Amino acid sequence: MKACVIGLGAIGGFVAHRLVEGGRKVSALARGATLAAVRAQGLRLRDAPAIDPTATERAVPITASDDSSVLGVQDLVIVALKTTALADLPTLIAPLLGPHTLVVSMMNGVPWWFSDGLPEPWRGMPLHSADPHGLLTAAIAPRRVVGAVVHMSAACPAPGRVHQAFGERIILGEPGGLDAARRASVVDFFTVPGLQIEATARIEEALWLKLWGNLTMNPVSALTGATMDRILDDPLLNGFVRDAMREAAAIGERIGVPITMTPEARNAITRKLGAVRTSMLQDVDAGRPIELDALVATVHEIAQRVQVDTPAINALLGLTRLFDAVRTERITANGLQATCEQPRT
Repeated sequence: MKACVIGLGAIGGFVAHRLVEGGRKVSALARGATLAAVRAQGLRLRDAPAIDPTATERAVPITASDDSSVLGVQDLVIVALKTTALADLPTLIAPLLGPHTLVVSMMNGVPWWFSDGLPEPWRGMPLHSADPHGLLTAAIAPRRVVGAVVHMSAACPAPGRVHQAFGERIILGEPGGLDAARRASVVDFFTVPGLQIEATARIEEALWLKLWGNLTMNPVSALTGATMDRILDDPLLNGFVRDAMREAAAIGERIGVPITMTPEARNAITRKLGAVRTSMLQDVDAGRPIELDALVATVHEIAQRVQVDTPAINALLGLTRLFDAVRTERITANGLQATCEQPRT
């Protein structure tokens, strides 16, 4: 099986490096400084200090191009783009797709294919916040998709360089959990040293559970500039976060992806991670677009469709959307440019 990674940022670069080290045949679609760096010096990774306190960067060679037609049809395409960059995906991915190519969706938030695995009457419900014009759904049929829920944190300090912060867990499963053979083939490909791979027939539940924390921690950190520990240590913010999580849990219950954990238990786990800077906060600091649609607007849209009242989520979306609009205006007015690419948590 040969695979191509689209997006050599923090998560895409980390996964690609692990797969190449594990002997898998992997290429990458990359652009600009990242492409130049990878061609000149290979794809470089430094493991998390908790895994190896003496870790230094090590490079692996990887075939990379900015032209997907050069890379050709793949058995597997791993999409690790930020959701803010998905508008270009239909064009980028087309030359990589053959009749039997599978697509691993490895991104934050609610993806375009999410409702394809929900029970009736919600199955196939269009999500305009995730796929405004239906172009992703048209380009990547649900039968191709294997979802990936990533539990790790990494950063991209420079093009072609990835530093792992913690974690190496990936949960894999296809929408609806109906094709065990497809799931098994992808799990086998990803099973290499340095990746903790799990398979599930309910990828929607795994995705919603991760979103449950990202929905609040990411936008609140963007608004306040605070790390996750400081957010949860503030009693008022902690209460607001729990309110939003209860609303998201109610949505999940309505659409068939229940959460059995309490907000208090989930926040206790998050608090143990310490002073983590969320991916959205890192994007704000670097002047990049933020993944607000995937992480919050999609949840708000689903709540409206299934008629669940969400005053806390509404407030969070409104505040962060206006914050981002004003921030973008200032960046444009000052002629600032974003740095590097794609740190992810």
